[in-house]
Amino acid sequence: MKSLFLMLLATTATFFAKAQQTELINKISVDWQLHQNDYPQKGQFTASFVFKNNTKVTVNLQDWDLYFSYPREIVSITTENATAKAHGGEFRQLSFIKGKSAIAAGQNFTVNYVAKGKSMNLTDAPSGLYWVAKNNAQTIVNVTNLKINLGKKHEQALMEQAATAFVKNKNVSALPANQLVKILPTPVSYQENAGTFTLTRSTKLVFDSVFAQEAALFNQELNVLLGKTLGIAKGASSNYIQLKLVQGLPDENYQLSVTKDKVIISATSTSGIFYGLQSLKMLISPTAWAKKQQQISIQAVEVKDAPRFGYRSFMLDVARNFQSKAEILKLLDLLAFYKINTFHFHLNDDEGWRLEIKDLPELTQVGGTRGHTLNDAEYLKPAYGSGPNVTKAPGSGFYSQQDFVEILKYAKQHHITVIPELETPGHARAAIKAMDHRYRRLMKQGETAAATQYLLRDTLDQSIYKSVQGYNDNVMNIALPSTYNFIGKVIDEISEMYRLAGVPLKTVHLGGDEVPKGVWERSPAIAQLMQQQKIAAYDDLWYYYIGKVNQLLKAKNLQMAGWEEIAMRKVNTADGKSTYIANPDFVNENFQVYVWNNVWGGGNEDLSYRLANAGYNVVLSAVTNYYFDLAYNQNANEPGLYWGGYVDTDKAFYFSPFDYYKTATEDASGNVLNTAIFKDKERLTAKGKKHVVGIQSQLWSEKISGAEAMEYMLLPKLLGYAERAWAAEPAWSKETDSVKSKSHYFKDWNQFANLLGQRELSRLCYYAGGFKFRVPPVGAVVTNGKLKANVQFPGLTIKYTTDGSEPTLQSKTYTKALQQFSEIKLKVFVGDYRSKTVCIKRP
Repeated sequence: MKSLFLMLLATTATFFAKAQQTELINKISVDWQLHQNDYPQKGQFTASFVFKNNTKVTVNLQDWDLYFSYPREIVSITTENATAKAHGGEFRQLSFIKGKSAIAAGQNFTVNYVAKGKSMNLTDAPSGLYWVAKNNAQTIVNVTNLKINLGKKHEQALMEQAATAFVKNKNVSALPANQLVKILPTPVSYQENAGTFTLTRSTKLVFDSVFAQEAALFNQELNVLLGKTLGIAKGASSNYIQLKLVQGLPDENYQLSVTKDKVIISATSTSGIFYGLQSLKMLISPTAWAKKQQQISIQAVEVKDAPRFGYRSFMLDVARNFQSKAEILKLLDLLAFYKINTFHFHLNDDEGWRLEIKDLPELTQVGGTRGHTLNDAEYLKPAYGSGPNVTKAPGSGFYSQQDFVEILKYAKQHHITVIPELETPGHARAAIKAMDHRYRRLMKQGETAAATQYLLRDTLDQSIYKSVQGYNDNVMNIALPSTYNFIGKVIDEISEMYRLAGVPLKTVHLGGDEVPKGVWERSPAIAQLMQQQKIAAYDDLWYYYIGKVNQLLKAKNLQMAGWEEIAMRKVNTADGKSTYIANPDFVNENFQVYVWNNVWGGGNEDLSYRLANAGYNVVLSAVTNYYFDLAYNQNANEPGLYWGGYVDTDKAFYFSPFDYYKTATEDASGNVLNTAIFKDKERLTAKGKKHVVGIQSQLWSEKISGAEAMEYMLLPKLLGYAERAWAAEPAWSKETDSVKSKSHYFKDWNQFANLLGQRELSRLCYYAGGFKFRVPPVGAVVTNGKLKANVQFPGLTIKYTTDGSEPTLQSKTYTKALQQFSEIKLKVFVGDYRSKTVCIKRP
């Protein structure tokens, strides 16, 4: 009894000691500080962690390790009081040296370090910090008091950015409402007439039977607006909306006629009727979605419309950071409204597998879960700030098969094709670790054949490589039959989900990008394959793989799609260097190739055109204009990456698909582009033009934590993309005279900017439940002692204060230049939505 009592006493003492330890570390605040870029040498920067002890006793950091996500590689710690370790990808560990890491009460403890690259904005800072006790790995404490300090020059840089914005914004001016084309994307022809149609609860809905699904969906939306669905009639004499079947209009084309008495939408296809209804909805007041309406006035118009591209796609990465099913359905509402007809669903990557495959449950149990671990045995390591909690999204999460079927049905209802992406053979770490878990489990049970059935790596492989994202274990072994068993099994289950949804699966995107140098070079299985297949060089393994998976897909009557690498071949030039050409082997295989790499100054500016000219079906996916995860601008407060440049709404708008050199304005650093780089680049030929299938915008999610972050990066950029994907080729794109072209462009941009400022952003506050879009910050400059301000989209409201407080909707409204101030804070508002604050101090 005595020993039991002593054991209980010891356990209790340990519990309270751990609790006290946790309480103390929880009161250590962390301040991350950027010091200097290009120091101590070019391509490096200095920064520090400053830990402050907010307790009344000494805290020793040597009892803890700090884990976090960080996009930069730490070269050295210059204070010699800690050590840094990388665990693959962005996952980092900071450990503290014994005897050098005690922090007295109320004091600071600083760790200075040098890292590779540069640190330019909030996205470059550490994220997802948490402490792990060295004496008990189960004791984990999240850091909730992190501060980011971007340096003393930050305030001045914000003022400079506001001045830059002011100059750009001078190209727009407010237009009268009656001069706006009130449909986005811009229709082929649009004529406003006198009068309005009054939509009420007594309005009748008339439609040909072929359009029953579109009518039902429209009626559901009217129920949101009016609180009641419309009565259905076979015919009506006045105050009705008719969906009319006509012959001879191409797919997706429609005609819309609104008069005082009736609305008639005519089309030959169901998709044409659907898009005509979207245009009709756009004529409704943007604020109508804020509350139930008794009646709605719709401008009388005559519209004829047709899409420029039949393939208009948006890609969302949910692997790096997850988005809920509800958010995906909301996104589909948005895509359909702006006439985007394809959703490219990026479902797996190194950091996550997001779709349930019932015969391979480890894919979601292991690959769909992230939390604190150093071995990935039961789940994956944290990534991109996801932290230690295994049940917490966006690090963890997946779609059940039921979820996915529901998404497919919803997309079909909204005339959207879903193309699933299965990343292979690179970017496959989540799948590899999941199948390793399965392998170990079945091997323990003595089931060797079953264990190796879907194994994705050669267990004897000693190859050394490092992917762009910093992994050395993320590539499937293409010599193993089990790799193709795996791909085939996943595709079969995905195909079954499509069948259950009543949607035919036609195309599968198999990734194919960023397989690093050195992979497979020390794999016995690869050596045996090369001998059997008489493959002479490691580079040629790629073509073997592409051919093999293409045959796998063809056997299932599926089209092969992938990133640009699936259509490229590495060759040696006369001077001994290597380059990439369009691979002649697969030109006639009907591949759909998504080409993203046109980074200005990167050397591959013409890659899209070279592949199209060679005969490949190309989807233009240009990083320079359509990677929406790139930051809006150089403002350090703006989240987002910037390796491919900066992407604001105007870049999405001014992309010229058939001659994108013409509209290139900035290099990857945001500086004025030297267009001489295009002198010897290949141009799109008449043949190549026929092989441009369409255009796609992308949102990669490395730095997208949650729905609000996604919507911020997506909107309003997506509206600029929607315009280019649907609207006819604009005059400024065809005009050869640069002065005239510029004039045409600014006229079109002004129309578009006014449409966003006066209508579309207000609508997005409410449509489909509302989107947390980015409100562009004010442009501001001080000239001759006067502050002048403007906005990117005319129609938005500027509020300001001069007493140091944050501007609110109740603050003064900016209407003219201000002179009496020492410091002024300005914000742009759209309803309750607001921009980041711009603070201007008198020089």
